[in-house]
Amino acid sequence: MKKTAILITAFCASALMYISCTSNDDVVNQADTTTVSASLVIDAINEMDIKTALSATNSNPAAKPSEVSPGTCANITIPSETTYPKVFTVDYGTGCTINQITRKGKLKITLSGPVITTGSKMTVERIDYYVGPYKIEGTIEYTNTTTVATVPQWTRKVTNGKLTDNSGRVFTSSGTETVKQTAGVDTPYVLEDNVYEMPEGNHTIISDKGTLTLTVQETLIKKYSCEYISKGKLKIEGGSLNGVIDYGNNACDAQYTYTHQNGAIYNLGM
Repeated sequence: MKKTAILITAFCASALMYISCTSNDDVVNQADTTTVSASLVIDAINEMDIKTALSATNSNPAAKPSEVSPGTCANITIPSETTYPKVFTVDYGTGCTINQITRKGKLKITLSGPVITTGSKMTVERIDYYVGPYKIEGTIEYTNTTTVATVPQWTRKVTNGKLTDNSGRVFTSSGTETVKQTAGVDTPYVLEDNVYEMPEGNHTIISDKGTLTLTVQETLIKKYSCEYISKGKLKIEGGSLNGVIDYGNNACDAQYTYTHQNGAIYNLGM
């Protein structure tokens, strides 16, 4: 049985809502679905902030303009130092819209060394930072753990993650994922051809309604050129939820499905 449910419009002007968009015979309650909604928003924003950080810190002087700036409306401060650590700042001011997504505040990006060098760490901190109506807090640590040069690898760790929606609801998050680069390795300073896989990892979302745990069940695929994960599966457990999110067939879109343990399938959209 397949049902249609718009879990979230990730960057709309409203708070995270679900129940008003669903049918009366939903097997999933509102408390759980708002946490799922928050989880998808948090995932999307984490991906976007990593992409921004990689773009802002790309040091190839021959790179195309689209590959050295996360957008023309952000003010990017590039350090003059030649030694590490280096600190970059991406300042969206009081509002900066790129690809129909409005951000404000700052991202502080610290490199302990080149992001393509084993052992180097890129840290992304949010400073009074908003994406659409959501205030986003916390730190992402992106550490190069490569052991085979032809397969670059990073560990991505989120600490003190926090999303506050415009109704004041708070969702905290934490987790660790393994990220491997499977395409674009031969062009380290050209980002658009990069493809990443997340073969393992998990994260936890906590709200006033309970805890939700999401675990990689089938390798997630993320193209640098796409804003969203395009393939793979996440196992979801918590409260009345026990099922799988399927990100689809590798298309660069924001469409997903959630299959509940009783077989009911829900179409999701960002």
